Amino acid sequence: MDSANRIAEQYLQAWNERDPVARRAQVARVFTLEATYTDPMAASSGHLGIDALIGAVQDKFPGFRFELAGQPEGHHEAVRFSWTLHAPDGAAVARGTDFGLLDGDGRLASVTGFLDNVA
Repeated sequence: MDSANRIAEQYLQAWNERDPVARRAQVARVFTLEATYTDPMAASSGHLGIDALIGAVQDKFPGFRFELAGQPEGHHEAVRFSWTLHAPDGAAVARGTDFGLLDGDGRLASVTGFLDNVA
């Protein structure tokens, strides 16, 4: 799926966007209105819920950034990609893999996240 890389990059842009107005706009571009997000530590739904979750993570980890790790893969309505969370000094503090399901217009309808390694 050629769009797997684009989707993963846009998704991580939402997680890295610090400006609340720009982040909400990015969340709306990437996720469907009723999208769900779950990982071992959190669950959220809808644009407002996902935006609030991202904001809470940013508050807990100020200055940290998510980066794509490896090559995203996709087929049919599914996409899978891995990421690394870097501290402000560049140290990798967490790695994870996310699995998303897309709707007909290519936005994420659901994301399930897995933590592969937490320092």
